[in-house]
Amino acid sequence: MYDFSADDVFEMAQQMERNGEAFYRKAADSVSDQDNKDLLNRLADMEVNHEKIFRDLRSELSEREKETTVFDPQGEAALYLRALADTRVFFEKEMDVSSLDMIFKAALEAEKDSIVFYLGMKDSVPENLGRGKIEAIIKEEMGHVRLLSNELVKTKRA
Repeated sequence: MYDFSADDVFEMAQQMERNGEAFYRKAADSVSDQDNKDLLNRLADMEVNHEKIFRDLRSELSEREKETTVFDPQGEAALYLRALADTRVFFEKEMDVSSLDMIFKAALEAEKDSIVFYLGMKDSVPENLGRGKIEAIIKEEMGHVRLLSNELVKTKRA
């Protein structure tokens, strides 16, 4: 089994947040109501902020937590992780952005998928390579799920 370092997981997390930002920007472009457009752009901005948080956390990793665990002179593991991040969450399937309700449902599903993904990745990171730091990613995403859930409830009431 390939053991990922915390650095590998943070790199993936950053890519997934960039993917999330692109999703919300596209969704914002698809709605005409200015309040909804503003909300979706704020969600995109949150993804940018999450990416920054993950970048900062990544920069705080020790050299040991950044070590690769296998010989990989071609950097193929990083390419694999980037491809995985690009396809796993937000871009795994076509999302319906025809209504705000559908946008929130798709985003909520993607955020929940990301939590499950990070929980699995956490198990792939040995304790001595920064497993505990992966928890910060999970907590950030859980906050996003709460926000999206609240917004989805608001659309049901409207």
